Amino acid sequence: MVKKSIEILDTTLRDGSQAASISFTLRDKIKTAILLDELGVDYIEGGWPGSNPKDYEFFKEIKNYSLKNAKIAAFGSTRRKGIKPEEDVSLKSILDADTSVAVLFGKTWTLHVKEVLRTTLEDNLQIISDSVQFLRDHGIEVIFDAEHFYQGFKEDKEYALKVVNTAYEAGAKVVALADTNGGTLPHEVLEITRYIAERTKAKLGVHMHNDTGNAVANSLMGVVAGARHVQGTINGIGERTGNADLIQIIPSLLLKMGFKVLRNPDGLKRLKEVSSALYELAGIHPNPYQPYVGDNAFTHKAGVHADAVMKNTRAYEHIDPSIIGNQRKIVISELSGTANLVNYLDRLGLKLEKKEEKLKRALQTIKELEAKGYSFDLAPESALLVVLKELGYYEKLIDMKYWKVINENGLALAVVKVNSRIEAAEGDGPVNAVDNALRRCLVKDFPELESVKLTDYRVVLPGEIKNTESVVRVTIEFTDGKNTWRTEGVSQSVIEASIMALVDGLDYYLQINKKLKPLLTI
Repeated sequence: MVKKSIEILDTTLRDGSQAASISFTLRDKIKTAILLDELGVDYIEGGWPGSNPKDYEFFKEIKNYSLKNAKIAAFGSTRRKGIKPEEDVSLKSILDADTSVAVLFGKTWTLHVKEVLRTTLEDNLQIISDSVQFLRDHGIEVIFDAEHFYQGFKEDKEYALKVVNTAYEAGAKVVALADTNGGTLPHEVLEITRYIAERTKAKLGVHMHNDTGNAVANSLMGVVAGARHVQGTINGIGERTGNADLIQIIPSLLLKMGFKVLRNPDGLKRLKEVSSALYELAGIHPNPYQPYVGDNAFTHKAGVHADAVMKNTRAYEHIDPSIIGNQRKIVISELSGTANLVNYLDRLGLKLEKKEEKLKRALQTIKELEAKGYSFDLAPESALLVVLKELGYYEKLIDMKYWKVINENGLALAVVKVNSRIEAAEGDGPVNAVDNALRRCLVKDFPELESVKLTDYRVVLPGEIKNTESVVRVTIEFTDGKNTWRTEGVSQSVIEASIMALVDGLDYYLQINKKLKPLLTI
């Protein structure tokens, strides 16, 4: 049986750009359009050409690119009251954008018709009909967005139905039912959309906002009720609390509901990539808890979960994360079991049974350290050092006997005694100064440390720990250009915690490369 298709219209560049604190440059908009086309959406709503010069320029610029999957759509409103279509600024701007598709919004709610447009209900229907017909006469495919549809339906369902049929009879290919203020709940969307679907020949779409946290659920309920066109944004960005998140909708439609979605058959594998790219372009930190693509979406922390997933991934994972470009992670923490440790050791090439007594002792030490303020799910490599010591694979390669930091009057100076060498160094700050001094001592014996760089530094105040004073937790991320790792230090002194994390980070690299790798290749 051939799967039914659902059209996807992405409005990240129009509705998404209306989110507070987001401002796409023209170059950002072009990059986004290319990403969306490669993903395989059916329509890309590029903006409102009549509202600002940047959107107008986008429609000119995008013509220089050959898109493989998506049609570019220009957004605009129906003609103004008392104005002929050919004289209306908004409709003319759509023609000037020179696109094959227009997304046209018009009034559905009688409150808006009477109090905002200040016209009659019949005149509003004529406005809709004239506007759709005008664009169709110019060879443009029209998607009509019925603004405030669900609010309008609750007030006058017969008039809301008339709006849908008027747009359809005028030539609209799709009539999208919009929950413009985001106040409709899933069971209402199901009932209302089904009511309309049973009484119209129009192809229905849904356009949902997230004001009650139900935009994704509402979109899926709209499809269950008969809609075959869904509008949304990447990562759900948009006005107020945002739009329906296509990153969640697309895999749900395809993997859970059996619909054919995306013109690119390999587009689903790029879902996390597209999500991450849009976060970066929007200047927003990615949500690690975002369904499907978040860094924590397939992360297992509890020991029971980790053990089960290592036996059969279906035990706690609803899909294979690789299908949407994500990956499984098992973290180490006070909630872990030995299965969590076995998973990490397996990556290093060490094969151990989870019943190994040494692993149990290492896990107990890890839990005791977490009680003192560590958080090893953020810095697993510090925990792995504990495990390597307990297993007997650890060799002391960094012996720090003394450190002193001077940080005053704009001067950051560190003196360290490491591996019987004394070195001093300046830095951009105390941590950088210690790092420089440490490396001066160590690179003579371990030149490979020249390739190790610090890429992130974070300080957290976990609060007062039982039976001690308040402490700080410092997490440092490192890279050698190929791999990344994170280590931690906890102390009442931020400098000491930083030095602990710094030494652990360099030590971990040396243990893996100087001690562990030669052992595993024998």
